[in-house]
Amino acid sequence: MAQVSKKRKEALAKHDLTQVRNLVEAAKVVKDITYTKFDASVDIDVRLGVDPRKADQMVRGVATLPHGTGKTVRVLALVTPDKEAEATAAGADFVGLDDYISKIEKGWTDIDVIITMPSVMAKVGRLGRVLGPRGLMPNPKSGTVTTDVAKAVQEVKAGKIDFKVDKTGIIHTSVGKVSFDDQKLAENAIEVIQTLIRLKPSSAKGTYIKSITLSSTMSPAVPVDTSVTSA
Repeated sequence: MAQVSKKRKEALAKHDLTQVRNLVEAAKVVKDITYTKFDASVDIDVRLGVDPRKADQMVRGVATLPHGTGKTVRVLALVTPDKEAEATAAGADFVGLDDYISKIEKGWTDIDVIITMPSVMAKVGRLGRVLGPRGLMPNPKSGTVTTDVAKAVQEVKAGKIDFKVDKTGIIHTSVGKVSFDDQKLAENAIEVIQTLIRLKPSSAKGTYIKSITLSSTMSPAVPVDTSVTSA
């Protein structure tokens, strides 16, 4: 039997972690049972009533969190020379094309998001074997392949996230940091939930949102009322 750590025992002693709560209460509990010495991420996990093996039930989308993620997002803009100044002004950390493609082919992936243009996807496409497994491959559906590179960079820097249901039917994404106040975490979480509701596949039958939990890095999960539609 696995041993329960001292910190987990303390967390379990402080709160009933089987109790279903609203988002503000859940955020408060998550913060109270987080013992990391760093500013831990707060994550939301939503189990959906979909079959990801079916193409028409693959839930994928983007959301712009009203209070951002609290993370410093490193953005690479793979653009033609005429768009470099625009991407740099918008806040991209790395800007270029052929040189960065060469670096990535050699294994460099010290970035969080890549934004590029439709006109250069023929070049970027050959990076799929490196970027795909790391979730870094630009995709029009996530807004990372676009003609408006500056806008895309600004949105990512401001807190835009993209998510995709995994093979078990769960959406997992960050909604902020433990240092955020309870209300801001709840408002970020509700933006994700409302986006998921809008993305419900017409072919999905039965209960769509089966469960919601909030947790932080290394903390136990706190159940959230699945009927929640506002913070």
